[in-house]
Amino acid sequence: MTWNLTPLPYDLELETRTILKQLPTAHAALAELKGLVYSIPNHEILLNTLAIQEAKDSSAVENIITTHDELFKSDLEFESMSPAVKEVKNYVAAMKSGFDLVETQGVLTNQIILQIQEILEGNNAGFRKLPGTALKNTQTGETVYLPPQDADEILRLISNLEQFINRPELSDLDPLVKMAIIHFQFESIHPFYDGNGRTGRILNILYLILAGLQKLPILYLSSHIIRNKADYYRLLQGVRENRDWESWLSYMIRGVENTARETIDLIEKLKVLMAEMKIRLRDNYKFYSQELLNNLFKHPYTKIEFIVRDLGVSRITAANYLNKLAEDGVLRKEKLGTGNYYVNEKLYALLTSKS
Repeated sequence: MTWNLTPLPYDLELETRTILKQLPTAHAALAELKGLVYSIPNHEILLNTLAIQEAKDSSAVENIITTHDELFKSDLEFESMSPAVKEVKNYVAAMKSGFDLVETQGVLTNQIILQIQEILEGNNAGFRKLPGTALKNTQTGETVYLPPQDADEILRLISNLEQFINRPELSDLDPLVKMAIIHFQFESIHPFYDGNGRTGRILNILYLILAGLQKLPILYLSSHIIRNKADYYRLLQGVRENRDWESWLSYMIRGVENTARETIDLIEKLKVLMAEMKIRLRDNYKFYSQELLNNLFKHPYTKIEFIVRDLGVSRITAANYLNKLAEDGVLRKEKLGTGNYYVNEKLYALLTSKS
């Protein structure tokens, strides 16, 4: 029996025995990750280094392919960005904007969703008003799913989704089950002309933050999706064609647990690198400061202007610091155009190890 898109909550028993058995370990992983965030006081380090992983992977799901090197160089602003890099940077900006709004407002409204999509796509087309949108098999061109076409129906469904997201009393389902339902419903409404997939993946982490399960948008679930891309689309379609909710929910919960564990491992390794760098700088350089350490981990590729800004020193002083660290092999100095940049090689290796 095919699935007819209806308002939430669904009148279905979705928390099967299989799903209930998965939930405790996923929640334990999320709780451990949430606690670990507090062990790195400067949250910009996690936002700058980990959010870009999510952006890179989420964009790759849509076949927007970039390299870490291109992304880190783009932060230096020495040269113009390629279209693919610009798309990924827009994703980071959209995610951070959504996070700031959810954190300050305590809700995840359609206005926030519209703003996320506007930053992603660089336009304010808003929710679909014209018919003609169809999801097709990229290889065969066959239409696999026809989302709602009527503008009023799209508005009704997206308004209902907003209520479901922000009013816990509407459903006593586990938040991870609700996250998977919200993602399915959003992608099935397909409310925008473009950017539905990336907007929907940003909503995943923002909902976990809204539900109190995470503190920062650093759980990059897109890494799970890109590794299992065929399964992702197959299982979404499995709900629409066969009402196979259990397989979809299981996939999403497993993805949350796996990526939480991977992110925990990454942050633990990041902490080790920071501790090693701190000892090396503190023991060998009179100009050591916590601000310098933070800079070298906020920006895998740093430059004189970043040091001037973050440490409040002169340009000459900043250049002396970085050149001394490069001479001693703490950093690697590279030339780009008319400027120089300096690479924290161990951090770069860590961030690219799963590429």
